[in-house]
This record gives sequence, C-alpha cells and structure tokens, in this order.
Amino acid sequence: MASGVFPMVKPTYNLPEQDSDDEGAIRHWLDSLASHYPTEELKQVARACAALTRCRGDRRIETGETHVRHVLSTADILVRLRMDYETLIAALLNGCLDRGELSEAVLLERFGPGVAHMVAGLARIDQIANVDAIIAAKDQQQHEENLRRLLLGIAEDVRVVLVVLAERVHLMRAIKGLESEQRAKIARDTRRIYAPLANRLGIWQVKWELEDLSLRYLQPDDYRRIAELLAERREEREHYIAVVIQMLRDKFEEAGIQAEVTGRPKHIYSIWKKMQRKGVDIEEIFDLRAVRIMVRTVPDCYAALGLVHGLWKHIPKEFDDYIATPKGNMYQSLHTAVVGPEDKPLEVQIRTHEMHRHAEFGVAAHWAYKEAKGHDAEFQRRVVWMRNWLELKNEGEDASDFVERFKAEFEPVHVYVLTPQSKVVELPRGATALDFAYAIHSEIGHRCRGARVNGRIVPLNQPLNSGDSVEILTHKQAAPSRDWLSPHHGYLVTARARNRVRQWFRQQNFDQHLQEGRTLLERELSRLGISAKPQLDELAPKFNFKRGEDLLAAIGRGDLPVGQVTRRLGEPKPEDSKEEEPKVRPSQRHKTSRGSDVIVEGVDDLMTQMAQCCKPVPHDPIVGFVTRGRGVTVHRKNCGNLRRLPPGEAARLVQVRWADQPADASYAVDLLVIAADRKGLLKDVSSVFADEEVDIVAVDTHSEKTTETASMRFTVEVKDMAKLERVQAKLQQVPDVLELRRA
Repeated sequence: MASGVFPMVKPTYNLPEQDSDDEGAIRHWLDSLASHYPTEELKQVARACAALTRCRGDRRIETGETHVRHVLSTADILVRLRMDYETLIAALLNGCLDRGELSEAVLLERFGPGVAHMVAGLARIDQIANVDAIIAAKDQQQHEENLRRLLLGIAEDVRVVLVVLAERVHLMRAIKGLESEQRAKIARDTRRIYAPLANRLGIWQVKWELEDLSLRYLQPDDYRRIAELLAERREEREHYIAVVIQMLRDKFEEAGIQAEVTGRPKHIYSIWKKMQRKGVDIEEIFDLRAVRIMVRTVPDCYAALGLVHGLWKHIPKEFDDYIATPKGNMYQSLHTAVVGPEDKPLEVQIRTHEMHRHAEFGVAAHWAYKEAKGHDAEFQRRVVWMRNWLELKNEGEDASDFVERFKAEFEPVHVYVLTPQSKVVELPRGATALDFAYAIHSEIGHRCRGARVNGRIVPLNQPLNSGDSVEILTHKQAAPSRDWLSPHHGYLVTARARNRVRQWFRQQNFDQHLQEGRTLLERELSRLGISAKPQLDELAPKFNFKRGEDLLAAIGRGDLPVGQVTRRLGEPKPEDSKEEEPKVRPSQRHKTSRGSDVIVEGVDDLMTQMAQCCKPVPHDPIVGFVTRGRGVTVHRKNCGNLRRLPPGEAARLVQVRWADQPADASYAVDLLVIAADRKGLLKDVSSVFADEEVDIVAVDTHSEKTTETASMRFTVEVKDMAKLERVQAKLQQVPDVLELRRA
C-alpha cells in the first residue's frame, strides 16, 4: 500500500533508450515516489515503466501528448489517492496487453496475479470506453445507469475502477486544445458516467474535479461567472474552512462534547446545480462553505446545535431538523446556516456517527436515493463493499485478500452486454446470445440463426459475460427451433425468451386450432344440452382474449379447458338468479368417530378432526393424537409435527383408520407449486383445478425477481387421494412448472 514514509533511497532504474523528454519525465516521477513506497516496490514500478516504453514508444493520444506522459499523469493521480504500487503498475501498463512481448501470462509471471487481472480488466473496459452515452432514446437514463453498472460489473477488483477514473481526470485536464464539439462529447460522458461512479465510491476529490471540468466545457459562461463571483481562490476558501473547524473543536472541547468536525468549500458544479434546482442566484446560496459535525448521541446533536448558534448568528428560515422528521429515505441530520467568521455564510450539518454511516453506506446514500433506478440490494451491497475497502485501504489489509473475499461474496447476478449500436442490455447471469436476441425484440429472436460475440462467431447457447459486444445474425423468415425450449440444451435462460418461443409455436397453426376449438366447444355444448348460440366475442375478455376466435384457438391448442368455457356459458344471468340459502361445505360439518371420516380403534363417540398442519385425505396413511379437550386430531403418518413430538408425548398416539366416505365429502389439501415466472402462469395453473372441478379455498403467490421463479401455495378441496393424484399429474404437465408437492 502507498502508506507510511520510507527511507529516501534512490534505486537505479534500467530504462530503454527513447524520447529524452519521456525518459526524463519517467526518472523524475520515479524519484518523487521514494518517500511513499519501499525500494522493492519501486523497482517493480520501474520495470513496468520499462515495459511501457517498449510497448508504446512515442505513440500519441488524441490530446496530442505521448501515451507515456498520459499514463504517467494517470499514475501520479493514483499516488495522490494513496493507492498501492500494483495499482500504479496496472495504470502504467493499461493498453499494453497483447502488444509485443506482453500478454496476461507474461504479466502474471513478472508482476503477479493482482496486476495481471487488473490489466486484463482494463483491457475489457477499453473495449467499451468509447461507448456513446448520449443517445436519443426514451430510456436514456436507464442506458446510462446500465453503463455505470457495466463498468462496476466488469471490475472484479475495485482498483480497476480507480485507474479508469484517474485516467478520466487527466483526460479532462488535457482536452483544452481539442475542437469544441469533441470537448463537449468527452465532458458529457464524464458528467453522466464517470462522475456518478466516483460519487458512488465516495472518491469526493475525483468527483468534484470531474464535475467542475465538465461544467467548464459544457456551460463555460456559467462556470466563468460563478468562479468570478466567488471572488477568492480555492486555497483561501479551504483556509477559511480550516479556521472554522479549529474554532468548533475548541468550543466542543471546552463544553465536554466529543465531536469530529470536517468540512470543505463547495465546488463550482455543486453551486451551479443548486442554483438551477432552486432557481436562485449565487447570493442566495448559503452553503458555499460547509462543515459537518459528528457526535455520539442524539442529545449531543442538539447540544452541538446550541453551541453553533451561540458562536454565530443563525440565518432565518435556513434550519431543517431531519432527526425529528427524517427524509423519505430515512436520512437524518440537523442542517443550519449561520453568518460565520468575516460575515460569510456557512452551512453546518450535525449528525451522529450512526446517522453518517446510514447516509454514506445505507439506503440514504445519495447515489442510491437519487441516481439508481429501482432497488437492487445485491448491487448496492457490492458498491458498499468497494467503498469500505477504499475507506480502509491504508489500515493494513492486503489488497489481494480483499479481492478474493469480494469475489467470493459477490458473484454477479446480472451481466451487462452491448448491442452493435452501443446500447447496454441487462441480462441475468448465465444468459446466452439467444436470450440477448429476444431481449432486443421478439422478431430478432425468432429470426436468429447465429451470433457474433466480440467479433467472433459463437454457439447460441454460450453464456455471455459483462462487456461482451453481441451481434445477432438473422434469417429473412422466422424459424425458431423446438430445441431452444429444452433445458438440457441450454439455449434459453430467461422466462421472457422461452415464453416468446412458445407463443410463436402456438400461433403457427392458428386455423387448425381454431377449427378444433370450435368442434370441441360444440360437442361439449351438445353433451350438456345447451342449445343457445354462445356469444364468444362477449365471453372472450373474461378469459383475457380480445376476440372469440382467439378463445376458440386456445381451446384447440389445449391452453384453455373447454369445461371452463361451458361452465361460464351455463351460468345463470344476474336477473335470473335467485337468492339461495347458504350451504355448509361437507368439510365444515361436525364429525364424530361413529359414522365419521375416520374410526378410532376401540373407542366410540369420540370427536375427531383433521390436522391443519398436514391436511390428510382418504387413503393417506394416518395416525391419531389425543388432545386435551378437543378429541383426536388426525395426522398423516409422515407429518413433521409428529416427528418433533417430545418423547413423553408419544404415548398419546392412537391407531385410526379411514371409514367409508360419504359421496359428498371433501377435504382441504395444501399444494405448493414452484414454476418459472411468466405472464399467464396463475391462469394456467388455476385452469387445471377448474377443469377437474376442484374448489380453490385459498391461494398465496410470491415472485422472486432474482431467480425469475414464482411460488404458489393453493388450498384446495378434493374427495379422495385418487382425485388429488390426478390433479397433481395434470399440474406437472403445465409449462414451466419446476416442482410440485404437498405443503
């Protein structure tokens, strides 16, 4: 790590002959590192410089400077961020992979796995570095969010992101001489992609500089005006904050309050953004200079507030108590504005350490609350881990140990891939090129005949990685294969794509299905003696179809049981229906051992009841449990509650057997159905019960977005085990059902 001070020893560097200016810059830079890194680490950095000059020579980048000068400046920014020597080496060798003598294997041998993996990650990011984030699309914000997630998703090591951000900082410093249009393009990408990344990782000095430089090139007049109105150099404002901090520390020490005081002058972009948001001029911005006070307890917060208002005059209407009334994201803090030293306005934030941790790393964090679209707990935890490492990187933890723990803890849930038009598409991990095709458009998926990933033809069932650029090769005519639906072939992972393929096959023989459906319906109506001509167009919306023909085709395909339709046709109209007395379900009748569902061996006139935990049905192996005051409760023999009985309670088990069942008896059963989530799934499962004339007493459903599965718990009433087995067999035939069991 770049921490501590080491002896001022100047090692001897063996550099190849090259441009004298670059050689001198390298030697000067290496000499400047002597007080920050041990000699052995500096020798490794020098070896990287030598490899850099052989790799890049005198090549120049778009700003006109040599590549050597560019990466030296990038590495120097990382030195100021106190990064370890491996990060410096990765920055120096960025772009050298597969050039000349360098490859990932060579880097692994010469500099170790940390450097090799970082340089490989940077090479993957280079492939998307020129992605145009400014696209004219309705989902532009989501596209930009996906780009940021793509950069973080590729980086298994947070240090890779630090190199990318440092390189962007230097690029922004060096683009003054470019054409105005080119400068604006770079500045837009910086503001929308890279500055938010720095914000999420809590690298404030990088964030502020990127935002200020972006404003300088995108709104030069506003930038110049604000800079002039500040009327003092940044160093003077920083000195002012330092004086305020010392005054507050002295006051708190005198009052016996343990407090941590930090502060900074507000940067130009932040001032401009607040002026835009509030529609005010700079004279009405009171937080150009701000300090933050962190204390141990809530009472200390209010005590500190009193001391601040005792030191300086409070500015009216500039006080917010977010402790008593937290924001919607549960952000808590006291905000006040005062007339500080030299009669300059000063903003003060006061909070506890716990409130600060919640604001920085919890759901109150600015990036999570203001930028991220939707809630992604896994992604947010990933960013928090990265920020924690950056906070603790100088406290002795080895970077490689952190990376290994990070990779083990946060295996990606999503991958982010690019279209040929540089749009970022989010897919679940394991998704294939065929999933990608259907994510773009159903017609693209139907006509897919091959895929090119990063310029190479790949199998359609090959999983994609974040950063891959995918191009779909298509037929003129749609021609999906039924093999695509087979889980063994691994062509499709997403439920959306599988459903689109099924729908395509369902539509292919529409005329045939239409005729078969009409024949089935007419035959069933004739059997039931229903002579009235059905108004199918009126009936279709009740089954989520637009037209009567679509309803008939669904019957012909087997998607809709004909019994469901005829039952609906046979229902009495509201004006013909008469009020009937409520009927008691057979399962709700009072039962005793004599003439009841079960017989308790050797006992008469004893009340029995079916256990609600396992809900036995006729022909299930059963056993009775003698309760205190409620007769005998009948359980299935494999009931989990019976297995967990204390040893002393086992004596209360009695033998029971099923009696002859009344014709109208029915029994409640709980069934758990787990299936791949898709539109219409609940309707398909429910139609099985309806077709078998099984009543659904209760239903509870839950969708799991991360696995794209749905769990459905049905409580149904069946007459016996044979009926239950028949229903279970049909449920297992419903498309996308993965698991079925009694709950």
